[in-house]
Amino acid sequence: MFNRLLGKPKQEPNALTSLDKLHETLEMLEKKEKVLLKKASAEVEKAKEFTKAKNKRAAIQCLKRKRLYEQQIEQLGNFQLRIHDQMIMLEGAKATTETVDALRSGASAMKAMQKATNIDDVDKTMDEINEQTENMKQIQEALSTPIGAAADFDEDELEAELEELEGAELEEQLLQPATTAPAPATAAAVRAPAGRQPAHNAPKRTAEEDELAALQAEMAL
Repeated sequence: MFNRLLGKPKQEPNALTSLDKLHETLEMLEKKEKVLLKKASAEVEKAKEFTKAKNKRAAIQCLKRKRLYEQQIEQLGNFQLRIHDQMIMLEGAKATTETVDALRSGASAMKAMQKATNIDDVDKTMDEINEQTENMKQIQEALSTPIGAAADFDEDELEAELEELEGAELEEQLLQPATTAPAPATAAAVRAPAGRQPAHNAPKRTAEEDELAALQAEMAL
């Protein structure tokens, strides 16, 4: 009432506070039950004593008080059952509430993540990654290519040029005058018949070399 007049909102009890209160109440009821059990046992002992003393009226009064104590004990037992039931329900509700809060928090986080990263941003990022990857591949291929490998040479032209060089070299050798006479062994080898060739095998010469050697021999004569 006083809070309403001041305009202060009424504070709702949370699950932990309620559970603590129920535990305290349950402990209080259990203590009262133990006290009543002791009192009921004491009334029984008194009734036995009065019965021995032949005081029937006093014994009956003791039994009546015992019955009253037992009724209170039974009532306290029902209270404890109600509190246990309430605690179980409250713990279940607490677990449900915490589960819902966790799911709600996860849904909010997922929503925020989806808002921060939409499908357009993902597509754009993937396009940039693919473009950078392709550029890097081209750079690596350019760096790994040997120098001059990219030039395109005509094989036929190279063969023709090589033949010209060989012809010029042969012509230069043919026109060059012989300045020294051939060694005796060489002349003997040229003039000697085929049956008198040296025993060792001479290195095999090409047709151009044979022709050049014969020309030099004639010029020497």
